[in-house]
Amino acid sequence: MTPVHPQARIGHVHLKVADLDRAVAFYSGVLGFELQQKFGNQAAFLSAGGYHHHIGLNTWESRGGTPPPPGHTGLYHTAFLYPDRASLGDAVRRVLEAGHKLTGAADHGVSEAVYLDDPDGNGVELYRDRDPADWPRDADGTLAMGNAPLDIAALLAEAG
Repeated sequence: MTPVHPQARIGHVHLKVADLDRAVAFYSGVLGFELQQKFGNQAAFLSAGGYHHHIGLNTWESRGGTPPPPGHTGLYHTAFLYPDRASLGDAVRRVLEAGHKLTGAADHGVSEAVYLDDPDGNGVELYRDRDPADWPRDADGTLAMGNAPLDIAALLAEAG
């Protein structure tokens, strides 16, 4: 097997949503992604830093639809990487101030992560990575990620 190039990255996620304006309000108004382009009430493209899009939203096959029921296959969550703890704390503060509930939070050793659902029931992870030199490792050098509780109050206190 030939491994993927080490600089390969996931470029964007494209989500089916029931209500485009509601989804744009969440991803732009709450999380702060910038609306780059909108195609009527059918699709929108949002990004960070002016990129053409990190998030695509569409209603092509899902207008007025419902989330898949538990126990079915599909997207578990999208993950948005923040550059530092203060930026992550600020994002979590905005989520909570907008009235969205967190579904989880964890210190994975390699990262700190907060979980919630978007208005269409799609899982969302907001996280920041620790420096790779600080990642926990077993005696043989393999990663030793965990699932310890994350102190949300301390994270919010660092919000920029």
